[in-house]
Amino acid sequence: MKHLVLLASASSYRLDAFQRAADRLGIPIVHGEDVPPPMLAKTRAQLPLDYRDHPRSVRRIVRFAEEHPVGAVIGLDDSGTQIAAQASRQLGLPHNDPQAAIAAGNKFLMRRRFARAGVPSPSFQRFTLKDDPRQVAGMVGYPAVLKPVSLAGSQGVMRLDGPETFMQAHQRLVPILEAERCAEYLVEDFIPGPEFALEGLLDAGRLHVLALFDKPDPLDGPFFEETIYVTPSRQPAEIQQSMAEVAAAAADALGLRHGPVHAELRLSPEGPVIVEVAARSIGGRCSRTLRFASDRSLEELILRQAFGLPFAASRESNAGGVMMIPIPRAGILKAVDGCRAAEAVPLITGVDIAAPLNQRLVPLPEGGSYLGFLYASGDTPSAVEAALRQAHQALHFEIAPELRVLSVRHHTAAHEA
Repeated sequence: MKHLVLLASASSYRLDAFQRAADRLGIPIVHGEDVPPPMLAKTRAQLPLDYRDHPRSVRRIVRFAEEHPVGAVIGLDDSGTQIAAQASRQLGLPHNDPQAAIAAGNKFLMRRRFARAGVPSPSFQRFTLKDDPRQVAGMVGYPAVLKPVSLAGSQGVMRLDGPETFMQAHQRLVPILEAERCAEYLVEDFIPGPEFALEGLLDAGRLHVLALFDKPDPLDGPFFEETIYVTPSRQPAEIQQSMAEVAAAAADALGLRHGPVHAELRLSPEGPVIVEVAARSIGGRCSRTLRFASDRSLEELILRQAFGLPFAASRESNAGGVMMIPIPRAGILKAVDGCRAAEAVPLITGVDIAAPLNQRLVPLPEGGSYLGFLYASGDTPSAVEAALRQAHQALHFEIAPELRVLSVRHHTAAHEA
């Protein structure tokens, strides 16, 4: 069997799910791990790569394929999908156009392609950190949304209701962008209405909808932390069909033709509006909510398509849901109580606390992670949603304030004062 080159950081939530799917199919995995350049000579990773250096990473994958047969290269995040597209093209494997993968990971390029193709999406303006924020605050319309061009997981995304909130948000955005070596951001129209997530597979440009998730908690700001996903959607069939059509048009506008896509949409008073489309599967461990024919996981469907095996996109009939447990405040996680009580809630199928004890917690907009995940399965979406909320109420997190250590000189001066 040919190898799967899987591109992801060592801390990716999705590695285990792909490993289980590959084991079930008998596909050997080679982990193309993102390793910082200073550690490349010391790492024990199977296939160490520098995700910031795409050409070098592609060359290393191609050299590996010269000695080991490779059947597919799959990326689990934006950088990984871009490298995968370039490497797959050189290896003659099914792939998306590399420029399409780049556009799917860059919100400015994405918005521009949507606008040119007439895909319903927010109006936007692009700015850089060199632009005077006071001038920018007077140039944009409100309400609006401020977001980095290239970050994911709602990190750095903030609602703007006027020039004053713009200045406050911009002040918080600057260190986020500087830490990620990103100098560009968008200000785009705020789209009212509920939000949804669509999971799909593209096969020769045709979109197979695998699931449409409701997000029952309103995402109106000031930040946009996702919490509950529930599928199947409770929207009427014609609304669901219109969202699928907009997602397909968005993927086509980007030039995506092959593999998994994860789309975010809003249902505005005028109809579905695309927020963004990623050339990858759903993030975190949320795919655990999805099971398909013959008890196949989402990851197995993705691998079956990538290796040219038959795949059936029909979901099991049960409703499923996940709660991404939000971080309530910054600090140090000291204890987690109530897991057994949460597990005992009817319909709950799993309680997964991902954050280690004594770890520093950083909520949105500066942070980009969650405390963990709750999973539920039942007869109806409403029952699943209720179970997730009840299980969340059973959990209690002890978060200690983060102590600031003063330098000896500072401490002495303060003491003398």
